[in-house]
Formats: sequence, structure tokens, C-alpha cells
Amino acid sequence: MAITKFSQEYHEKMFPGYKSRFLETDPEFIERFDNFAFDEVVNQDDLDDRSRFMAILATLLGCQGFDEFRAILPAALNFGVTPVEIKEIVYQSVAYLGIGRVFPFLKAVNEIFTARGIKLPLEPQATTTTENRREAGTQAQVDIFGDNMKDFWKSGPEETRHINYWLTDNCFGDYYTRKGLDYKQREMSTFCFIAAQGGCEPQLIAHAAANMRLGNDREFLIKIISQCVPYIGYPRSLNALNCVNEAAKKAI
Repeated sequence: MAITKFSQEYHEKMFPGYKSRFLETDPEFIERFDNFAFDEVVNQDDLDDRSRFMAILATLLGCQGFDEFRAILPAALNFGVTPVEIKEIVYQSVAYLGIGRVFPFLKAVNEIFTARGIKLPLEPQATTTTENRREAGTQAQVDIFGDNMKDFWKSGPEETRHINYWLTDNCFGDYYTRKGLDYKQREMSTFCFIAAQGGCEPQLIAHAAANMRLGNDREFLIKIISQCVPYIGYPRSLNALNCVNEAAKKAI
């Protein structure tokens, strides 16, 4: 088989000692996929491996790639993504994907951690209480999006205002205020959740802009999209790129 040396070595770093059955059942497909995903894509840019695997995990959550998530999670650990970082990505995804879609992934993480001897629960990462989560959430929104978010929690028509309140106290006050990931990593993860699930272009443009505001510039987001192409395909990747470009235009 014509799997490149680099692809074979990278695959071995991801999955030490593992030989896929697909090499026997689907050799032509595996040759092309491995050479693309684990050589051509990896060598496209200088994105560090930890960011790459964090983005891939968030993307697989977004597109509901459960089996691939289970396969990639040990590889992410092998490339230095910490158990706390993995748990924080999964926890935060609930605000963007809903527990109905995230629940199987959380169970899988716990099973894999336990099998690898990672003691659960992990160290607590919460920094807010029931009493201050709304105020802390507002501060997080202001830090990420700007001063125009200061009164977001009480904005909108009366009959739907509670949802904006929840976005502040729950999405941002409960999750973005946690330790384990910084704002840049959280916004990168959110960008991947939204891009991978598709159909949420207004939110994707807004979070692309938030990423840029925090320092995850257009070049960085293109690298993130590029590394996730093998996992979500071209239509959603190209759509994400269009949203990044739209956000960049508005920022000029």
C-alpha cells in the first residue's frame, strides 16, 4: 500500500500499536484517507497539535461523529490535550448542542478516562455561584464581544427576554467562567461546534468575529477549518470559511 511514511508515523503517534481492520477490508479508501488526513492536511500549516485535536474533538461533537470521537479522544490525550481541557470542551458543548446530543459523548469520555486510569471526578473548575453567575456571565460577554453586551441579559421582547437572560447566566455564567480553558480556546471550540452542526450562520459569523476580537484571527480560523475538513467534509467547511470572511469584512 502507498500510505506515506509521514502518515504512518503520525498515525502511530495517535494510536500506538493499533492496526485498523479497514486496512484489510477497505485498503484503497484507507490509503487515500490516511494520506489526506494524516499527511496532507496536517502539513498544510503550522497549527500546533494540541489546538488541532481540541478543534477536532469540538468538531466531532458538533457533527455528532460519535464513533470517530471515541477513536480520536485517546489520540488527543496522546498529543497533550489534558483531561480537564477535554471535559471543558464537552461541558461547554451542551450550551450549543443540547444535552440530548452531548450525553453519549460525556459517557464515552468517562468510560475512556476510567479505562486509562484517570480518576473521576476531575478537580473542580467552577468559579461562579448561583448568586453571581449572571453578573459574571455579563462580564464574560463584555470581555468577548464588547461593551454592547453589558445589558444583553435584559434585552429583547418581554416574552422572550428570559432566553437572553439564560444565555448570560447559563451559557456564559456557568461555562465560560470556568477554569481549564481560556476565552480564546472556548471561542475556538464554540466556532467548531457551530460550524460542524451547520445551519447556524448568524451565530457562526458572530462567533467568528468574537474569535478575531480575542486574537484568533482570520488566518488562525482558516487553519482550524482546514484541519477539520476530513471530519465534516467540504460543504460545511466552505460555509464556515464564508462566515469567517463575512465577519472579517464587518471588522474592517
